[in-house]
Order: sequence, then C-alpha cells, then structure tokens
Amino acid sequence: MRFGARGRHRAASTRYGDGQGSYRGKQGSRVLGKVVLVTGAARQLGGRFVRRVQCEPGVDRVIAVDAVEPAHELGGAEFVRADIRQSALARILAEHAVDTVVHLDVSGKALGAGGRTAIKETNVIGTMQLLGACQKSPAVRRLVVKSSTSVYGSASRDPAVFTETTPPKSLPSGGFAKDAVEVEGYVRGFARRRPDVAVCVLRFANILGPRPDSPLADYLSLPVLPTVFGYDPRLQFVHEDDVVDVLGIAAGEPRRGTLNSGTFNIAGDGVLLLSQCSRRLGKPTVPVLLPAVTWVGSALRTIGMTDFSPEQIRLLTHGRVVSTVQMRETLGFRPKFSTAETFAEFARSRGPGLLPPETVGRAVDRLAALPLPGGAGPRERGAGAVQTTHGAR
Repeated sequence: MRFGARGRHRAASTRYGDGQGSYRGKQGSRVLGKVVLVTGAARQLGGRFVRRVQCEPGVDRVIAVDAVEPAHELGGAEFVRADIRQSALARILAEHAVDTVVHLDVSGKALGAGGRTAIKETNVIGTMQLLGACQKSPAVRRLVVKSSTSVYGSASRDPAVFTETTPPKSLPSGGFAKDAVEVEGYVRGFARRRPDVAVCVLRFANILGPRPDSPLADYLSLPVLPTVFGYDPRLQFVHEDDVVDVLGIAAGEPRRGTLNSGTFNIAGDGVLLLSQCSRRLGKPTVPVLLPAVTWVGSALRTIGMTDFSPEQIRLLTHGRVVSTVQMRETLGFRPKFSTAETFAEFARSRGPGLLPPETVGRAVDRLAALPLPGGAGPRERGAGAVQTTHGAR
C-alpha cells in the first residue's frame, strides 16, 4: 500500500489496538533490504523524517505509525494507524520484518486533543510497549530514540556545561523532563537485554525552526514574554532540518571513523540569553518575582495560551547548556545551523513583534542594569554564567 494524499491515508490505513480489524500487507510481497518503522508519523517532525528516509540508499520500505491520521504527505510510506500504548506493535514488527525502529513519539506537547495524562502515557507506556515488541523481534537490529536535554534538569547549582555523563544535580520531578528520564531508563534496560541491537539515544536541545511544535515555541510566540525577575538564562536551540539530518545518521550504518550507538547531546553552536531572544523577536518582557511565576504559569495554562509548566519555569530561570563534543567527534555530525541562526529562522516565521528590536534592546539593557532589592548586584545570567567556547551570539 502506498499512500499519498490524506484521503488515501484514511481509506487504506488499518486501526490497531481497538480489537477490530487486522493488518494485511502486500499479498505475496517479499521484503527486501532495510525496513524502517517510524513512530510519531503524524507530527511534523515525524512526517519529515518519514519522507526523508525513503530516499536513503538501501531502504526498501518505510512503515509510518501513529494513533491519528497525519495531516501531511508521507510519500511512498505505508501508514499503519496504531496506538503505541497497545500491544499491536509486536505484530506490526513481525509482519513487516522491521530491522530499524526510529521512536519519535516522545514529546512534551499533545497532538490534538489530550492532556498531560495522555502525553505521559504515550511517552512512557508507549515506549515500554515498543521496547517489549522490539525485544521479541529477532529481526530488529537498530533502535533510535528521540530524547531531550531536559533530562539534566535546571537548577541553580548546575555545571556551566552538561556532558552526556554529567549527573543532574536534581532529577526532574515531573512533566516531560521526568518522562524523558523514565524513557531513557527503559531504553538502557532494553540495551542490556538485547546487546545485539545497536541503540542510539539523541538528546535534543530545544527544537526550533519555521514550523516548531513545542511548549517553548508556544511561550516564545506570546505577544509579551513573562520572565523570572533577576535571571537571564542561557538557552540552546537545534534546527528542525538538523534534527532530520542527525536522525538519518543515527538510523543508518555508521560511517568510517564514527560510531552511532550510544547517547549524544544534539544542539547548535553557541548560546543565546533569553534577553537576546526577546530583542530579536521584538517583544517586551514582563519580569515576575519567582514566587508569582507559578501563578502566572497556571493562568496561561488555564486560558490555553501555553503550557508554562514547572520544568519550563526552571529552564527560564536557570537555563541549560550542553556539550556537543561527542556529537561532532564520535557521531560525526555537524549541524548546519547555529543556535543564533536557528532562532533567526524561528523569528522570521513569527513575523514582527510588538516593538522594534532596538527599542526592546534598550529597555532590556536598562532593566538588566537595575540593582536587585537588598543591595544585590545586577541581574544574574542564569546558572553557570561561564560562556561555552562558541559564546553567545
């Protein structure tokens, strides 16, 4: 089955996990070459990777899986409607003789209707079901899992730069960050049980670009940005195009002199301060005292403007910067976009802000120079104020 338009997705796809129907592949067909299964195909990022991986040499078939119909084209991929929280994945892997699994259905934002409970179930229970299916399938030889640098948390005593082996000062207590920690724990257990499978975990920094889909992108799209008074956190971004490129590297055979199994931080060069982000967007900021930030976040969630969760509040308070040395030297991947260039693409897609960037810049500079109550010095620059070797742009 090859699907192009959205209507054909709906007509030919089969639903799994609801106790009705069964999937029938091509009658009498024989699978030749690599067969790649991609979860989260209904999201923009998943759809882009599905279309991209079809063009890779040696890929014979691509199986796109999601619980909802994708609103975008999937090219020549075969779409299977399945809820990864259900047990149908083992049957899908067996019937299609899948040898490469790319798990992208780990996200901090619901697709369509669905609250925090549905997101957590898909992230954690869905991953458990997928890993259980992979463990039973002798054909699976490679597993790629999308994770996040949020597993490091954000705290006042954090190091200036996190490496892949740096333990967090405090484990995330909830939200998507905790989901990512649990997902990685289950993946490590799978890797121990199936040492014959090459496992790659990609910890992405905040993903931005022209079509972002994340709580942070929603926050940056607000007409006025609420910030934590006294803090100016350092942020890193990775471009959507670079995400698709590095997923392709992780899903294929390693190139000479590289290794694509293990855990890797993925981010663009350099860092940006939140104040720099507001200037480039042309948006004013509203500093809020830390005790009141939680109330502001609850109000924004209630009216549906953005998911201003506790983990996002900690990020916007202390920031987070990760090392990408292993990404370059071991994985052999060099992003096309720096953090500043990624943010510029995002800013162009949002349109002009309320105020000219120069006006916002002067206002932010004046605010940053104000002394804090109690005779303290100027505002902090987030946790670990030492710049990375690439510096802020």
